[in-house]
Amino acid sequence: MRPSQHASYRRFGGLLVTALAAVLPPLLLTACASVADPRGQVQSPENRWVASWGSAQQIPDAANELPAANWRDGSLRQTVHLSLGGSRLRVRLSNVHGTAPLTVDGASVALALAPGKARIDGATVRPLTFDGSPSVMIPAGAEYYSDPVALEAKPASDLAVSLYFKEAPPRQTSHSGARATSFFTKGNRIADTDWDGAGTIGRWFLVSDVDVQAPRGAGAFVAVGDSITDGYGVTTDGNNRWTDLLAERLRQDGQEVGVVNVGIGGGRMLRDGLGPNLASRFDRDVLSRAGVTHALVFIGVNDLGGQHRNTPDLPADRKKLLADLRLAHRQLAERARERGICMIGATITPYVGSDYYHPEPENEADRQEINEWIRHSGVFDAVVDFDAALRDPEAPQKISKPLDSGDHLHPSLAGYRALAEAVPLTLLRQTCTNKTR
Repeated sequence: MRPSQHASYRRFGGLLVTALAAVLPPLLLTACASVADPRGQVQSPENRWVASWGSAQQIPDAANELPAANWRDGSLRQTVHLSLGGSRLRVRLSNVHGTAPLTVDGASVALALAPGKARIDGATVRPLTFDGSPSVMIPAGAEYYSDPVALEAKPASDLAVSLYFKEAPPRQTSHSGARATSFFTKGNRIADTDWDGAGTIGRWFLVSDVDVQAPRGAGAFVAVGDSITDGYGVTTDGNNRWTDLLAERLRQDGQEVGVVNVGIGGGRMLRDGLGPNLASRFDRDVLSRAGVTHALVFIGVNDLGGQHRNTPDLPADRKKLLADLRLAHRQLAERARERGICMIGATITPYVGSDYYHPEPENEADRQEINEWIRHSGVFDAVVDFDAALRDPEAPQKISKPLDSGDHLHPSLAGYRALAEAVPLTLLRQTCTNKTR
């Protein structure tokens, strides 16, 4: 059965809208037809905010932190690759893992001239404000959107977000697997077009989302998972994760779909690792994204492999782990469906031969069992069979050699393209209801 044949969608019948129209005063309905944003501009009913880029937030360990001296009276410039274009955008900054209020003393956006370079197009520099103020205090645990900015950004544009700080945050919020070069320098240089001599670090800090104002029919696809989604082994500044390649396919197909990658390297469904467990971060990293219509969950290799590597992995433990994984997937699917988000399950890819997990036949049997459940349980609105996309036909417990990075766990660049091509483009044209099963 092809992945697209697993899709099982329902649609709203319009009854809720009709009932509301019958009971609400016409004046109230008129007032809801347009919403004023904080800067006095109007968001019309013909468009809405849609996530064009995003990342998952972590607490960096010492090796992934930006030293405090680089924050004090320092500027940070980070480049993100937009999937969906627009003429107005907003940026969400995150202090979700902070232990104290975070003050951002200045911020700007501009089009970057090239990925991996600090230079920006000076004609496109726009200050970021928050309720009209050039600085903002973000409480511990919070994330704040900027005011909307008028800036013409084409699909696949590289956007530079520049931030200025007088003091270092007590605890940093970041994404360690950026696979992109960020720049830091002294002084307030957020409006400068080039930063000669700036330091570099391959991390993102505090930047959670970039949304664009898009037609009402546009939506966002959010992929959540582990290092295979995060892009382990891709080219730094190359924007060739499988999600980037999927976004390229969608643009070529003429679909207005933002693609957001919220993978975390080493991520697990049930236990914290280098970042929070997926079950705990699903609402923030998936459901809270602007305009999200589809979510794909691709997780489990580190749950299965980690238990095998770090515990006796007794039959009762294995049975309990599989039950816990099934329950977690059900919980996430129900929460997504309540929001009208199409929930897509993805099968776990092979990793026999992995030098890290050294899987044995029992471990492979568990992977096969959970994959069969993902394919046939009916929990998901659709299933994408990433296992089938990567496995060796002659030895299905292994990644096909041309698609293997060499560690027998992560795909090669050709493997990432195979994952992108395994997602049926018609799948993202479908809509789902908010009814749970």
